[in-house]
Amino acid sequence: MTALTALTLTSCSTTIAEQYEATALTSYTWQVKYANDLTSQPQPRIEIFATTSVLNRNGVKPLGEVIGPDDQGLWWPTLPPRPSVDEVEQRKRPQEEVGKPELIKDIKYKLTYGVGNTQNTLPTNYEVYRQVVKAYPQRTPLELTLGVNDNSVEKAEPVSK
Repeated sequence: MTALTALTLTSCSTTIAEQYEATALTSYTWQVKYANDLTSQPQPRIEIFATTSVLNRNGVKPLGEVIGPDDQGLWWPTLPPRPSVDEVEQRKRPQEEVGKPELIKDIKYKLTYGVGNTQNTLPTNYEVYRQVVKAYPQRTPLELTLGVNDNSVEKAEPVSK
């Protein structure tokens, strides 16, 4: 177990970013599951009907018609139209059962930051997004902790001047 922890720690790196932007893509998607037996089939076929999304940038209210902010400070799009019975039935294949339309909420967080002349955009999490929202108005430099192989941003902390 100790070797695994050491390996994880050595494969992460940190960087200081003075230019950065955090985004949270919030979306609603109507989907319906189809299967020969919805109760026992482990991998039902999923059909996507309608999606709406809004790009949140640094906690600022997006332009256009949005809902929010929610308890996490995120703005959401208006709901996409629910699929009609006719639309759902049109996509049904012979012998398939049809599930009920489900409204799926999704959030994808990303952080874009500059180091020197290079800009990087990496996936991140809610905690990093919130740190950027708090630091952005004053353009406080942030120390970013990158994930394994520098493929994500795991942590952001203000750098004291």
